[in-house]
Amino acid sequence: MQRRKFLKSAGMAGILSAGVAPIVLAQAPAIRWRLTSSFPKSLDTIYGGAEVLSKRLAAMSGGKFQVQVFAPPEIAPGGQALDVVQNGTVECCHTCSYYFVGKDRTFAIGTAIPFGMNCRQMNAWIYYGGGQKLLDEFYSAYNVYSFAGGNTGVQMGGWFRKEINTLKDVKGVKMRIAGLGGAVWTPLGMVTQQIPGSDIYPALEKGTIDAAEWVGPYDDEKLGFHKVAKNYYFPGWWEPGPTIHFFVNKQAWDKLPADYKAMFEAAAYEANVTMMAEYDHKNPVALRRLVQQGVKLKSFSNEIMEAAYKAALQLYSDESAKNPHFKKIYDEYLKYQKTLNQWFGVAEFRMDTFLQQHVK
Repeated sequence: MQRRKFLKSAGMAGILSAGVAPIVLAQAPAIRWRLTSSFPKSLDTIYGGAEVLSKRLAAMSGGKFQVQVFAPPEIAPGGQALDVVQNGTVECCHTCSYYFVGKDRTFAIGTAIPFGMNCRQMNAWIYYGGGQKLLDEFYSAYNVYSFAGGNTGVQMGGWFRKEINTLKDVKGVKMRIAGLGGAVWTPLGMVTQQIPGSDIYPALEKGTIDAAEWVGPYDDEKLGFHKVAKNYYFPGWWEPGPTIHFFVNKQAWDKLPADYKAMFEAAAYEANVTMMAEYDHKNPVALRRLVQQGVKLKSFSNEIMEAAYKAALQLYSDESAKNPHFKKIYDEYLKYQKTLNQWFGVAEFRMDTFLQQHVK
């Protein structure tokens, strides 16, 4: 498949100008797609990734390629976004791959795995390190193509009613958590579950759960978690750089004219890059507001981090032993992560740690 060559052969200026060629638009067909999102409209940054795609496609195609965005559950609940794309109910969706680990834990790798790669590293792996090919080979069994469509950056570790300083404190805590994070916390004694974003606050308020994680300061403030749990932990080691995806139905994609495919790739690329920039802009201000409202920032202890890391490695070993899909992608993922860490641990790490000490 040749669809990835476009981004590699064109600069950003070329990408954006691709949509304004008059000889293309004059005879281009009118395309109307529907996109179902897994995110509520109130979370404007992460939901907004789909709107960036929709608006850019309309602009580049002179209004001829329209993608209408629907929030859950207008077409489907957030946790069923992949299903309705797979069966052709809608042409595409905007979601997190790891929401579907119940089908196969390999889905987690496309978004984030505990102690995995950060945002920049995920982009490098997907765009240049062979990650896109590996993921699409796996996703093909579900009748979809994938496009990176956003990233939140390393997430926060969540909101806890009580402090958790030791492994003893973890035992019995009921926590809402997505992806494979729960599979790592569980051996440490935590009781984990995955519930939709809209249901987290009432569950935390009523005491049905003792802790919950979502994204980071900007989104978490909107959901009001600080009103019912004051201990805000970091880092979210289970989501060091979660990639959000656009999944597109294979048959719908194959019917698109080549120019429209190029436009879609360019628009997805823009959504991917700008979402991280927007979160970097909004999170610091939101964090400052939360602290002013009495939120207590707390780091997970080394004891907890080390135990979680050990449990994560055991999880990957066990899953690789019984799941060839997971093993194939994870082996290449880990090899690439080690290569990147050699570089990030030199210039990046030294620069970051120095500035954290001096620029305050």
